[in-house]
Amino acid sequence: MDMKKFILLTTVLAIMSSCGSKDRGELVGVKGKKWHPEKPYGMELIPGGAFIMGKADDDLAGVHDAPSKTVTVRAFYMDATEITNSEYRQFVNWVRDSIVRMKLAILADEVGKVPDDGGIGEYAFKDADTANMSVYEKYMFENYTGLGPTGYEGRKLNKDIDLVFDTSEYPDEYYTEVMDTMYLPLEESYNGQRTWDVKKFKFQYSYMDIQEAARNRGLSRKDAIKKEEIEVYPDTTVWIRDFAYSYNEPMHNDYFWHDAYSDYPVVGVTWKQAKAFCEWRTINKNSYQKSKKGAAMVNTFRLPSEAEWEYAARGGLQAATYPWGGPYTKSDRGCFMANFKPVRGDYAADQALYTVEAKSYEPNDYNLYNMAGNVSEWVNASYDPSAYEFTSTINPSVNDDDNQRKIVRGGSWKDVAYFLQVSSRDYEYADSARSYIGFRTVQDYMGTQVTKNGQ
Repeated sequence: MDMKKFILLTTVLAIMSSCGSKDRGELVGVKGKKWHPEKPYGMELIPGGAFIMGKADDDLAGVHDAPSKTVTVRAFYMDATEITNSEYRQFVNWVRDSIVRMKLAILADEVGKVPDDGGIGEYAFKDADTANMSVYEKYMFENYTGLGPTGYEGRKLNKDIDLVFDTSEYPDEYYTEVMDTMYLPLEESYNGQRTWDVKKFKFQYSYMDIQEAARNRGLSRKDAIKKEEIEVYPDTTVWIRDFAYSYNEPMHNDYFWHDAYSDYPVVGVTWKQAKAFCEWRTINKNSYQKSKKGAAMVNTFRLPSEAEWEYAARGGLQAATYPWGGPYTKSDRGCFMANFKPVRGDYAADQALYTVEAKSYEPNDYNLYNMAGNVSEWVNASYDPSAYEFTSTINPSVNDDDNQRKIVRGGSWKDVAYFLQVSSRDYEYADSARSYIGFRTVQDYMGTQVTKNGQ
């Protein structure tokens, strides 16, 4: 082909490729859907910005683990309140129901029952009937279903039919058999009541360890994916174990499940359980987003970093002792500003013996409740007394998998005022649960940058 013919062919191809295009051959970028940030339910937007982290006055306790340091954090959303018993029960019930549905589907599969058979067949895997599958679903079913240790990985549960918990309405003996396995044996029951075997309420999830993947460039993607299995039911015995020679049986018996305490902060959860809750909240929201065609997936819910927690607790106030400013724990009317132990042995001087409802007292200037007192809060950080000396000044975070001492912040109903200070640091072990430790979650803000200085 001579040069003239080549140039002519190139020109024709160029004209044809631009025919029908609106970019006129210019570099205009790939156009996606217009992004409209949506504030997650129950959360407040915390504008990014810089603040002085650490002790702004004398370290009266002499711990010397929080020297002042100017750091900057990006914008994020944070729960306005601590996660409540009601909210955590939603997680527990979801895990319980998912396990029950899986057991029902497996048994239906083993005995050859399908939806048309009624009874347990109504809870069979959705792929028991392949007639209504899309092309993609059929492909995935034929090529990937069962490629795992149980042989049931990838199979979809039927969540369109409600579970039956009233024993008088169980549909058949197979259903009864499955439900029987979820309760404690009769010999472990009393007063004629059978209770759930909460040890079976286990949540499984996977995540990618991005920090490890970034440090080890030779690591395969598969090896960077971590799997966890966590028992999710709170440890209600903490009300007994945390206080020797003390009568707290009513809190043990009623606090988590009774509706009287639904709006109180959940306690008795470990750091690992709090992390599992964050993963579930992300999965739960994104499952809903998938059901709405065209809806964007949401960012991950997670525990706040230590810097994020302190920045949010300060509510925009620089060098303040408490979320409301300070340096006093009483208002000008003589009312306590938080739920804590103001007098030795007198837990009720602030009008609260144990915890109070999550939306109690006045919020700080970011509209966050109980960032001091009520319950201490897990954060996504490991305790290192010298951490402030070596952390970055932008979005500082120290979370070492080998260090099981995890930071708790904010002080609680059983703590003295020192631990309510926004700069005070404390820790507990990741697998420990306490009657005075809860948590709240955060989510990264996406879209236009929002900063305190820019508002």
